[in-house]
Amino acid sequence: MRKLLFILSLGIVLFVLVNSVKAQFVNQEFIEVNDLGNKIEIIVDNGKYVLKPYNNNIIHTAFIPQNEDVMNYSYAVSMIPEGVEYSIIDEDSIIMLNTKAINVVIIKNPFQIKYYFHEKFLIAKNNVFYKTRKYEGLKFSITKNEILYGGGARVLGMNRRGNKLELYNRAHYGYSTRSELMNYSLPIFISSKKYMVFFDNASKGFLDLDSDNTNTVSFEAVSGVLNYYVIAEDNWFDLVKQYTGLTGRQPLPPRWAFGNYSSRFGYHSQEEVLNTISRFSTDSIPVDAVIIDIYWFGPEIFDAMGKLDWYRDSFPNPDIMISELKEKGIKTILVTEPFILTTSDRWQEAVDKKVLGKKATGEPYIYDFYFGNTGLVDVFDPKAKNWFWEIYRGLIEQGVEGQWGDLGEPEVHPGNLVHINGTGDDVHNAYGHKWTQLIYEGYQKDYPDIRPFILMRAGYAGSQRYGIIPWTGDVSRSWGGLVPQPEISLQMGMQGIAYMHSDLGGFAGGDSIDNELYIRWLQYGVFQPVYRPHAQEHIPPEPVFYNDTTKAHARVAIELRYKLLPYIYNMAFENSQTGKPLMVPLFFNDTNNNDLLTYDEAYMWGDAFLVSPVKEQGKKYQTVYFPEGNIWTDFYTGKAYQGGKYDSVSLLIDHIPVFVKSGSFIPMLRKAENTNKFSLKQLDMHHFSDKNNNYSTYDLYNDDGKTPFAFEKNQYETLRFKSSRDENGLTITQECNSHMWENATNSGNINLIVHNLNEKPEKITHNNEKLEKGKIHWNKEKKVLFINYDWTNEQVKIRIYN
Repeated sequence: MRKLLFILSLGIVLFVLVNSVKAQFVNQEFIEVNDLGNKIEIIVDNGKYVLKPYNNNIIHTAFIPQNEDVMNYSYAVSMIPEGVEYSIIDEDSIIMLNTKAINVVIIKNPFQIKYYFHEKFLIAKNNVFYKTRKYEGLKFSITKNEILYGGGARVLGMNRRGNKLELYNRAHYGYSTRSELMNYSLPIFISSKKYMVFFDNASKGFLDLDSDNTNTVSFEAVSGVLNYYVIAEDNWFDLVKQYTGLTGRQPLPPRWAFGNYSSRFGYHSQEEVLNTISRFSTDSIPVDAVIIDIYWFGPEIFDAMGKLDWYRDSFPNPDIMISELKEKGIKTILVTEPFILTTSDRWQEAVDKKVLGKKATGEPYIYDFYFGNTGLVDVFDPKAKNWFWEIYRGLIEQGVEGQWGDLGEPEVHPGNLVHINGTGDDVHNAYGHKWTQLIYEGYQKDYPDIRPFILMRAGYAGSQRYGIIPWTGDVSRSWGGLVPQPEISLQMGMQGIAYMHSDLGGFAGGDSIDNELYIRWLQYGVFQPVYRPHAQEHIPPEPVFYNDTTKAHARVAIELRYKLLPYIYNMAFENSQTGKPLMVPLFFNDTNNNDLLTYDEAYMWGDAFLVSPVKEQGKKYQTVYFPEGNIWTDFYTGKAYQGGKYDSVSLLIDHIPVFVKSGSFIPMLRKAENTNKFSLKQLDMHHFSDKNNNYSTYDLYNDDGKTPFAFEKNQYETLRFKSSRDENGLTITQECNSHMWENATNSGNINLIVHNLNEKPEKITHNNEKLEKGKIHWNKEKKVLFINYDWTNEQVKIRIYN
């Protein structure tokens, strides 16, 4: 009994000792402040804080511990500080740093840093610095009722407050209605008070969003500088614009990237690829690209990864295959992974070239994971980057037009693996980012006239400036898998990653074909960034392999996607200029309704469309919120709904609920065709009139769809449409600005389709002349007016009299 008591007592002592070193909390004490001209330095007893305004809305704060060597490098930030004017007021108990927008108050005792925006309190860095055996961290005080977003891709609901988020990119196979950790984590949180805090540290860590309900946020990391940017704005769009100004904006992808893809895990042979694409043609379903998964370099999923060359038994003539596909307007995209298996044909080359992550002793770090025994390419090492890029360059020379980087978290990444710039844990979350950068900069160097297409599963803050197109991972092929897809894309768009999209139809598992699920997912796909059905092959992801009824519904959805390409491409252009998300939460526009702060049952697709995906089997009705201040017209039926309230809408299998904001212009192509045939020569321009909206305008951007930075090179055109209303009727004008671009459209034919007119117009004129009867059609039942006219570079004026 005594022995037992002694053991229990010893255990308690050890427990107390272990936990006493588990977290050391240091209350920092203020010593002095120094103004260094473009930043200020606050000396505390165990280090210093450096505060630097980047502009009037962004301020950077870094804590440098005393007598510690830290990795001080940003993968994310591309902005050069603007030389912001600021003032410093040093009083007995406080120091104030003021820009035109952000105010910082440093309280000397007890030490605290408080951040304000136009004198409105945002957040406070308290006086606690803490250190455990593995992590160092900072704590912040927030207000009681803030809603918090961020942390990257998760399935936690729109409000992430109350969760402790691990910051470690890791795939979650087969997730559905909850996922605490996924393939793309971000050290960011965004407050409903319209400020954002970005912790610029890519190492393994945690972001605790008040999990203990004490109005506290904390950030901790295994290495690197504890630093953060506070960003604040008056509205949501400008907040995202500020953040993407700091970390870079997405280059405009090639136009074909917005078309339909043929993709699966995976095509086993050249013959299977060509036969599948032929079926799209037979079934009259447009398609722009085919994605070839793992079997292009081996017959099985094991042992061949890292070969990064064609398996000729299955793909005997890849050059011919790629050429045949290109003649049909189909781009070839290949998967690559950063793992070089010891059983692959390229293993010895990788060892000899010293391109792999290492052990501390210098030998290649070899370990097992699902696909085999492997090493990992060190994408941080310049010589490894050059080696990897030369492989991509060879594929591009062969005709490959898109790159798919898979497993790039990396999927398995030993914490003690040594990269050129740190351990696996030090740099883990930047791996996919650097891999994306490698490819993007390779294109810029060797193929400056090509817009890259880079599909990646993982990245970091700022990866958007390298053209990353990420997806939501290996989602369950189930209704539960469909449910969180809008949440993930909406959250990532707020965090600068606008092209987050899902494997349409779901990827993982599934016992049998669920036609309704497949139809609903593909209908949702029309209104999300990339239209890419993809799945494990035991249930086909391509619509051409479904029954006639399902195929017909899929065809309608895909055709709508293609017809909307002018509108979608215009959204993408705007994103490239301002960072504006493609999928927009309703609270971005309807700021007076606090219930919308956690609402993801509907969202805006650009400025015009309100979309409410159907995410439940057999559902007959759906409740939708219609934002305040507008009339919303059912895109399919023409029924009008008053804004500022919820309403119940009937569901049909033909389509998901989609509504158009009054005053909107929506450009649509007349034919759904491969993007090689894209032209604005034959255009339908829909205008959703509103008697209470006296003025609206829409600029339609267009370029050749392939020249990098066409806008910056002045190789583009814009068509501007305006509507104005007076007591006599409605006037719609069109102006063309070719910007001297030699390939500008310059002329064409437009069907102007005006919705929501109360009665047939008395008279219609085109440039002050009465239009011929054959150019006008009035649909009395739907109250829609059709006007057909030809146009050139001259202004067009359509006058519709009451």
